[in-house]
Amino acid sequence: MIRKPRGTNDILPETIQKWLFVENQFRQICREYNFGEIRTPMFEKTSLFKRGVGDTTDIVQKEMYNVLSDDALLKYKEDKLKTKKRLTLKPEGTAPVVRAFVENKLYAEKQPTKLFYITPCFRHERPQAGRLRQFHQFGIETFSAESATTDAEIISLADKFFKRLGIDNLTLKINSVGCPECRHAYHEKLKKFLEPKLHDLCETCNERYETNPLRILDCKNETCQETIHGAPMMIDHLCDDCSVHFEELKISLQAVNCDYVVDPKIVRGLDYYTKTAFEFISTDLGAQATVCGGGRYNGLVKQVDGPETPGVGFGLGIERLLMILEARDFTFDEKETLDVFIITFDKETKYEAMKYATKLRNEGVSVDIDHIERSFKAQFRYSDSLDSKYTIILGPDEIKNQLFTLKNMKTGNQVEIEMDNLEKIVKLVKERR
Repeated sequence: MIRKPRGTNDILPETIQKWLFVENQFRQICREYNFGEIRTPMFEKTSLFKRGVGDTTDIVQKEMYNVLSDDALLKYKEDKLKTKKRLTLKPEGTAPVVRAFVENKLYAEKQPTKLFYITPCFRHERPQAGRLRQFHQFGIETFSAESATTDAEIISLADKFFKRLGIDNLTLKINSVGCPECRHAYHEKLKKFLEPKLHDLCETCNERYETNPLRILDCKNETCQETIHGAPMMIDHLCDDCSVHFEELKISLQAVNCDYVVDPKIVRGLDYYTKTAFEFISTDLGAQATVCGGGRYNGLVKQVDGPETPGVGFGLGIERLLMILEARDFTFDEKETLDVFIITFDKETKYEAMKYATKLRNEGVSVDIDHIERSFKAQFRYSDSLDSKYTIILGPDEIKNQLFTLKNMKTGNQVEIEMDNLEKIVKLVKERR
C-alpha cells in the first residue's frame, strides 16, 4: 500500500469543517485590522532563505526541502551546482512575503503595507505532536512602520484571535533582541561569559558560539540551561533607540489590554529578528509549547534587495492551534449538511432527478441523488446518513403529475409541492439553515 509521506496528514471531509472555521475566524479578524491577503508560491529560490532566514539557523542548515529546477537538472554537475539553481519548498512564510513585497514594488504604494496569509510550509524534522513536515501557518506582516505601536497591534490581533476562540490561558512573553549596533557589543560580553563553559555546552551551542551566540540562550538542553545560568542578557545591554522602542512596546500593549511577561530568553530561531521578539505560550498540550511567535525584522527587506524598510510580523501554527481547541473541548460550528436528497426508481426517473437537481443547485440549494443503484429503502437510509434536511421522492407518477412529496427528515412531516414551485423549496431549505 502506498502511504502518505512521514510527517504529513490527510485533512478529510469529516475534519475540514474545523479548518474552515478557524480560517474564517482568522480572515475576519484580519479584515477588522485592515490586513489584505497574499498568496506566495509553494517554493522559492534557495538563496532567498539562505540570505533571509540565515545560514546559521536550524531551518537552513538541517530542515529545508531542496530541489533542482528544470534548468539545473539539464546541466547538473554535482561538484559545480550553484545555489541559484536550487529551489526550496518554503519552510516559513515571512521571507516569501518580503520577496513579493520587493519584487512587486509594494513599497511604492501607500504605506504601511499590511498583509496576512494562510499557507502550508515544509521542514524536514522529526515529526511529533503538533509539529509535522508539512504544516500550515497563519501569518501577519506589516511593512514601513517603525513605531512600537505597530508591534503592539499585531500582538493584539493574535491575542484577540485566541480569546475569540476561547483560549484565554496563554502567556504572552516579550523581549528585545536589540539591533546590529548594540547586539555586536553584547555578543562580545556573552562570548566572554560562555568561553570557559564551552566544554559543558552541547555541540549545537558550540557551533552557535561563533555564528550566533544569542541563540545559545534559547537552547532546550537542560544541561546547557544550567551552564548558562547568570549569563548577561541582551535586554540589559540595549542601545538608547532599542531601549526606548521596548518601553514604548510595553506602554502600547497596556493600551490594547494585552497582559505580558518580559522574558530575556525569548530570542526566536531566525536570524532576521531585531528589537521586538515575542511568543504566546500554551500548557494545554502538556509541556509548554509556542503557539504563535514573531517579532520585528527591520533589515530583512534590504537583505533581499529591497529599500531600507522596517517590518514586523508573526507566524501561528494551525495544527497546534486545533490541538489546543480540541483539548479544551471547543465547540466548532455545526457540520454543513445536505439540503435535499432526491430518491429515484429507475433510469428514467434518475434523468429527471438530474434535471431537477440542476435547477435547485442553480438556486443555491445543495442536492444529491443516488448513483449506485440502491433500492428505494436503501436510498432513504443513505439520505438519513447524510443528515439531509429534506428528501424528495421522484417516481413516474410524480413526474407525470408534476407533483412530488417533500419530506422533512428531522420531523418526518411531508408536504406535496408542484415541481415548478422552486421558490417554496428554496424558502423551506433556507429556514432550516
